[in-house]
Amino acid sequence: MPYPPGHRDRVRDKIIRSARKLFNRRGFENVTVNQIMTSAGLTRGGFYSHFDSKADLYAEVLDCFFTNPTWANSWDGVDLDVNAAKLGPQIVRAYLSTQHFEDVENSCPMIALPSDVARSGELAKRAFEKAFRAMVSLLERDVRRSSRPSATTARAISALCVGGMVIARAIDDRALADELRNASIAVALELGGWNQDADLVKRLPRRRKKERTPQT
Repeated sequence: MPYPPGHRDRVRDKIIRSARKLFNRRGFENVTVNQIMTSAGLTRGGFYSHFDSKADLYAEVLDCFFTNPTWANSWDGVDLDVNAAKLGPQIVRAYLSTQHFEDVENSCPMIALPSDVARSGELAKRAFEKAFRAMVSLLERDVRRSSRPSATTARAISALCVGGMVIARAIDDRALADELRNASIAVALELGGWNQDADLVKRLPRRRKKERTPQT
C-alpha cells in the first residue's frame, strides 16, 4: 500500500527534530544513529533513505527560526514574528529569554553546538554561518540611529545574543546567568537604537536560584 502524500517529508522532519534535541543535549559525538531513530519512533534502516550519514544529518539540524519559517519553538510566552515592524527588539528578547535559556533541547543550534561545529567539516560550518548571517540580516533591517554601518551593528548584536546565551548556559550560578542575560538584552537594545524597549528588561521576572540539571 503506497504511503500518503507528504509521508516522506514528515518522516524526514521527525528525524531532524529528534536529532536536534539529542545533539543539543549531548553533543554530536555522544549521539548514535540508533538513538536518533529510536527517539523519533523509527527503525534504524529508514535512516539511510533520508541521509547519507550522521554528519549529513548534522548539517540539516543546524537550522533556526532565522532560516526556517516552519521552525517551531515551545517557549510559552515568547512570540517572534519575522514580518513585524519592530523585529529587532523581538529577536533580542526572544533569543535571550528565560524560556530559550531553559529549553536546551529546542534551542537555537548556534548556542548549543558551536564547539561541535568548530570541529566539524565544511558542510556543518556553512550551515552554522547561514544561520548567523540570517540573524544578522533580520536585525540589520531594523537597526536605528547607529553611528556605525547597520551591518556592523547587527553583527555585534548577534554576537552579543549568541555569546551571551552560551556563557549564561555555562554558568552554574543561576542568578548570575540571569543577570548576564538581562545585561545582554539591555546593551543589545541600546546598540540597535531600541532604547524605548529597554524598560521591558526591568520588568522581566526574576527567578529564584535553582540547581541546574547537568548536561551529559
